[in-house]
Amino acid sequence: MNAKPASISENLIEFRDVAYHINDIPTRMIVSDISLRIPRGETLVLLGRSGSGKTTLLKLINGMLLPPKGVVLVQNCATTEWNPIRLRRGIGYVIQEAGLFPHFTVAENVALVPTLENWDAPRTAARVQEMLHLVGLDPRDFAHRLPRELSGGQRQRVGVARALAADPPILLMDEPFGALDPVTRAELQREFSALVRRLDKTIVFVTHDLREALLLASRIVLLQAGRIVASATPQEFLRLDHAEVRAFTSSLSVSPGAFV
Repeated sequence: MNAKPASISENLIEFRDVAYHINDIPTRMIVSDISLRIPRGETLVLLGRSGSGKTTLLKLINGMLLPPKGVVLVQNCATTEWNPIRLRRGIGYVIQEAGLFPHFTVAENVALVPTLENWDAPRTAARVQEMLHLVGLDPRDFAHRLPRELSGGQRQRVGVARALAADPPILLMDEPFGALDPVTRAELQREFSALVRRLDKTIVFVTHDLREALLLASRIVLLQAGRIVASATPQEFLRLDHAEVRAFTSSLSVSPGAFV
């Protein structure tokens, strides 16, 4: 099924009482009791420890996983009713290691989804140029390179360019900067924060790094053992009186008030 586009006032993504468990073992819940609305244009950060269910929620959004309980809606249509190919081509996905095809050039990687969508060659070529400029890579220097000829930070920039190339309304990002050295990571965080302000996208960003969440989020949703335990703006989040929130804020080397 192909969904109609959501209007500006509608939620682009919605979880309604969603649970997901391992195979046929209902007692082994990965996420449970998830009810969450994500409106158009929001940058929502899913924060939590390893194994808290963050990546599972991303996979439920793009239909890689289907919920045995509850419903996940994308543009007002349940993921179980979407054509899975159409659903995924309308969602950009960036992962920690970029996931570039090693034998494709940078230009071919960025052009992948537009090509699959049957864009004509001039339009695709122009879009590749535009996206590389957007992420700070000069096409004259980088378009012909293979992924192995790039640094980690450059590969992540290409991953973002590829995810945005077909202009999807939704961008999912699964710890995209987590494998980078601290200096490159901080640089890309700043660049992405500026980029978000230029994009009309709904972004769901996974991290276990509170500093990253505070920098990028318009709203932070904290997961603990597969459940939502907090949902707040960055400023509100730092004031919440919850044990798991305190566990994260205690990791900050300066007073939480410095981020408000």
